[in-house]
Amino acid sequence: MMPVMTRWLDPDEQRTWRAFLTASRALMDTLDRELQRDAGIPHAYYEILVRLSEAPERRLRMSELAESSGSSRSRLSHAVARLEAAGWVRREDCPTDRRGQIAHLTDEGFAKLAAAAPGHVEGVRRHLFDALSPTQVEQLRGISEVLAERLRRA
Repeated sequence: MMPVMTRWLDPDEQRTWRAFLTASRALMDTLDRELQRDAGIPHAYYEILVRLSEAPERRLRMSELAESSGSSRSRLSHAVARLEAAGWVRREDCPTDRRGQIAHLTDEGFAKLAAAAPGHVEGVRRHLFDALSPTQVEQLRGISEVLAERLRRA
């Protein structure tokens, strides 16, 4: 078996990688802090509420919710348990699969999301879009779509 040669990052790639890593972490940390401060929920829980709000009848199978929110099933189960305790989500047995469960966004959960959304959207606008030109926004979208698709296939 031949040894694998490491393709080390050149200085420009290293600088790009570190800038991307620093910016993405800082953006997500900032948005999470703001959601915690203003709405009392972490960004991960907000994302779950958003995904459910966009689903037909505000319901999704737990497996679909995990996939669409980019969460592991165990992490999602823990988060949904917390959201259930708050009265924002209700778990129901799947009528077509006895092993499956469906997460349902309650009216209280929808109201919580509706109250949190304006501040969160303003934060996304202020911290991301206001810093970029229209051309940069288009480039960011294109780069993000390419990365997401490549990682989805991996």
